[in-house]
Amino acid sequence: MADIARMAGVSISTVSRALAGNPLIPKTLRDQIVEIARTHGYVVNQSARSLRLRKTDIIGVVIPLPHQTGRLISDPFLLEMVGRLVDEIARRGYAVLVHKVIATEPGWLERIIQSQRADGLILIGQSVEHAALNAVADTYRPMVVWGAQLPGQRYCAVGGDHLEGGRLAVAHLAGLGRERIAFFGATEAPEAAQRFEGYRRGLAEAGLTFDPALVAPVSHSLQEARDDVARFIASGPSFDAVFAFSDVIALAALEALREAGRSAPGDVAVVGFDDIMLARYGAPPLTTLRQDLEHGAQTMVDLLFRRMAGEDAPSVMAPVELIVRGSSV
Repeated sequence: MADIARMAGVSISTVSRALAGNPLIPKTLRDQIVEIARTHGYVVNQSARSLRLRKTDIIGVVIPLPHQTGRLISDPFLLEMVGRLVDEIARRGYAVLVHKVIATEPGWLERIIQSQRADGLILIGQSVEHAALNAVADTYRPMVVWGAQLPGQRYCAVGGDHLEGGRLAVAHLAGLGRERIAFFGATEAPEAAQRFEGYRRGLAEAGLTFDPALVAPVSHSLQEARDDVARFIASGPSFDAVFAFSDVIALAALEALREAGRSAPGDVAVVGFDDIMLARYGAPPLTTLRQDLEHGAQTMVDLLFRRMAGEDAPSVMAPVELIVRGSSV
């Protein structure tokens, strides 16, 4: 920078302002300085600039998966959500740093924060890390989580009404005359636990008996989910409907049912959750509970930037909508 200042006949601070696009520097002088820098191969050291300004212009997107270690970021739901977040963050002139976290030893989130590689964090899902999120919430404000809202929660969360979604799914299936409704998916993470509770509530409201034999802990991975559902079918429980934790699991269930010679919705009606883009292209198209992922990403980024500016932005729970397609009619 000193060399450029000498060649342009200005001060180092003028060069710094000109390369940052400061309008207080006349445009002709800015252009001259930028051209000298370009000609001599000068590139701003972003790491040094970040240290000086205490600002990285980067948002960290963290995907905690300790309860789903085999799940890939190429998973259709994660891929869609990350893509929507990147679009929203880029519109604000920020870059994105993605962290996939599998092993969560004590202090894992604090270490990400203390690395100071990002100005704020968005986490996709709580996994089984609610306590870790609460532990940093009081001292680290620029953080927003996609997930469920829980008692005693101190961090900002955005997500759908999972309990109501589960209830709506079962009410829809019971309204079609289905009486043996299975639940496919895990039940331990907050979103899963609430959807499962909604499933049980829906059964009770429909006058149907809860049968633990109809609960299958199916993987989130498309291929593994198909295999899990195939094993469940082969094990013999009688069922005429499925409420799946996610669209990915529901699509895997449709494939496993076809391979087992069962039709959907003729033999088994299927309902998913999320309404990812692939849901409408299932065979048949998938009935699902829609979470508006585009609006969710916009909301998370908006809340994060408000919190980065020092505002106390609250959590948001959005309604879910039953989208009826061919897998259940």
